[in-house]
Amino acid sequence: MLAALVAVCAVLTLFPQKYRAAVSLTPTDPSSLGLSGTLGQLGAGASVFGSQAAVEISLKVARSPYVEEKVVNALKLDKILDKSPQGATRWLERKVDVRTLRGGILQIEMEDRDAQFAKKVVSNYATAMRAQLAQIARGQTAYKRQILEELLSESSQRYLAAQAAYNNFRLTTGQGNPKQAILQGAARIPGLQEQILNKQFEIGALEKFATPQNLQVQKARAELDALKQQLTSAQSQASANSDSVKQIIRQSTELVKLQQELEVSQKLYENYKRFMEGTSVEDLAATANVRILEPPYIDPDRQYNWLFASIGLVILLGGLAIEFYRLRPPLEGREDDLGGPVDVEPVRS
Repeated sequence: MLAALVAVCAVLTLFPQKYRAAVSLTPTDPSSLGLSGTLGQLGAGASVFGSQAAVEISLKVARSPYVEEKVVNALKLDKILDKSPQGATRWLERKVDVRTLRGGILQIEMEDRDAQFAKKVVSNYATAMRAQLAQIARGQTAYKRQILEELLSESSQRYLAAQAAYNNFRLTTGQGNPKQAILQGAARIPGLQEQILNKQFEIGALEKFATPQNLQVQKARAELDALKQQLTSAQSQASANSDSVKQIIRQSTELVKLQQELEVSQKLYENYKRFMEGTSVEDLAATANVRILEPPYIDPDRQYNWLFASIGLVILLGGLAIEFYRLRPPLEGREDDLGGPVDVEPVRS
């Protein structure tokens, strides 16, 4: 009887034959896709999952009910198995095993009597996991885009206000290039001083050969007086002339403030605009989150029904224990060496 049960378990271990379908994949990053430079220039190089391990994130997502629901809907497992959607999800959770291997590799596997059906299930499971990861990435990118749109709008208004203030300053001073005009005004004083010095040398040379009443000497002295008056006016702090020191300092200080605000607002606007363009690249690369290492395949090794093998082993061990018990009866049933029964002292309470 025991031999028959062991034989039945041995047959059930081999038949009906099961097939193992599996797919191996690993999470990817922009550097492995050759997009690290592009994403970095656009401000989109960081992962949406932060510093958390990509393998752990992928494993958690693969075991989530959202992925299982996608597989059930894609294969219509509820109709194939004649179960409710919840029942089909529970069946899928029992049948499909998602585990990690060394090197950050994920493996999705399933055993079933129908090899093609098992292969189709693991294939759709990998596709559903990739789609769920892409959905999470797009959600994070949408949130990032919303923040960038607000920052871009604020920086745009700031940039327009700074540009308007700078243009108003140009209209007020009547200078198309205020910086160049200020530099020319600042260089006017050293120029006047040099002209005065040259004119003094000229007058000294003329007086060596002519009297002070000479027409050329008088003309040169008049020109010298005019240059000194211009220098005095330029150096005066109370003068309202556009080329005076007071006006130059005031205009240069205001110009520096306007230019700084214009440059800062322009850089902010351009950076936020570049980051906004980066979100479009993130959307395009969202589906490239998982790299398939081994496409869905059927394991060529023979698969065994280890449940029946274990039952058969338990039955075999039980039968051996019974036979050993029969060959080695208790002390009450044994006889001593003289042929008489062995006396066993009763246990006293």
